[in-house]
Amino acid sequence: MLEELNLRSREILRLVVEGYVESGEPVGSRTLSRKMEQNISPATIRNVMADLEDAGLLYAPHTSAGRLPTEMGLRLFVDGLLQVGNLSSDERTQIESQCESSGKSVTQVLEEASGMMSGLSRMAGLVAAPTANDRLRHIEFVSIGPSRALVVMVSEGGLVENRIVEMPIGVPASALIEAGNYLSSRIAGRTLDEAKRLVDQEIAANRAEVDELTGKVVEQGLATWANSVDGKGVLIVSGQANLLEDVSGLADLEHIRALFAALERKETLLNLLDAARSANGVQVFIGAQNELFTLSGCSVIIAPYKNSDQKIVGAIGVVGPTRMNYARIVPMVDYTAQVVSRMMG
Repeated sequence: MLEELNLRSREILRLVVEGYVESGEPVGSRTLSRKMEQNISPATIRNVMADLEDAGLLYAPHTSAGRLPTEMGLRLFVDGLLQVGNLSSDERTQIESQCESSGKSVTQVLEEASGMMSGLSRMAGLVAAPTANDRLRHIEFVSIGPSRALVVMVSEGGLVENRIVEMPIGVPASALIEAGNYLSSRIAGRTLDEAKRLVDQEIAANRAEVDELTGKVVEQGLATWANSVDGKGVLIVSGQANLLEDVSGLADLEHIRALFAALERKETLLNLLDAARSANGVQVFIGAQNELFTLSGCSVIIAPYKNSDQKIVGAIGVVGPTRMNYARIVPMVDYTAQVVSRMMG
C-alpha cells in the first residue's frame, strides 16, 4: 500500500496522524498547508485527503470537518512513515535506575518496570513476568512462625525470589537448615523444574540423606513454589487510571471497560507471551488488528526480554487508545526491554 502513495500523499498522511496524536482533533487542509515543506494550496491538499479517504486511510468524522486516520492509516504510518525519536539521557537513566536489581526480587523489578513504563508513557504499563525457571544457585528456609517459613531462592544471575510456605507445626530450626543445605546441593545449575524432578525421585527412592521431617519441609517448599508459578507466569499491569484521563465519549469509555476486563483474564498473559516469542523486536498492535485483545480503539506496543540463555521469557510494553505517541513510546519500550534483558542475564 505504501509504495502506491506518492511523496505528497505520504507527507499528508504522516501529518494527519501526528496532528491526531497531538490533539485528538480532526486535521484540516489549512493546518496542513502551514506545516508542509512545499507551498501547496489547501484545495490541492483537500484533493489528496479525499484520495486517502477513498483508499481507507483517512475518514471525516463530520461533514466539512478535517480528517482523522483510520486504523488502516495508523497501521501504514507505523509500518512505513513513523520517525522514531531518541530517548533523552534523563529517560535512559530513569529506566536503568528503575530496573536496577540490587536487593530486589525479580517480581519487584518487573513491577517497578511496569510502573515506570506507565509513568513515562501516560498509558498502562504491561509486563508478562516469566515463570521462575532460571538456573538456580542457592535456597534456604527461614522460620517466620510456628508453622510458616520463608523460602528464599537465588538464581545464578543473583536475582532473589521468595515465597511464604506452610510447614508442619513444630519444625525445629535444624530441620530447616538441613532442608536448605540438602536442596542447595542439588539445585545448583538446575532449573526449578529440573531440581523438583530430581528431588522427587530421590525422596521416592528413599535415597535422600535427610530424615522424614526434613523431607516434608523439602517437598512442601518445592511444591508451594512450583504451584505459585503454575508454568505460566503472571501479568503485571500498572497505571490503568491513565487510560481514563482522555476519554472523550461513551464509545471510548466502553473500549476502556472492555480493555480492563481483558486485562483481568489469564489468556491476556498467554497472548502477550505468544506475541513476544514470535518476533525479536518491538511489535505494535493497532485497533481491530490487535491480536492481543481483539478490541478496536486500543493499541499495544510490546517487546520481548530474555534470560541469561538468550531465551525469551517475557514481554514488556504499554496498552492504551490508538491515539498514542508511537514515535516516543516505541523506543521507550525497546530500551526498557533491553535493560530488563541485561538484568535477567
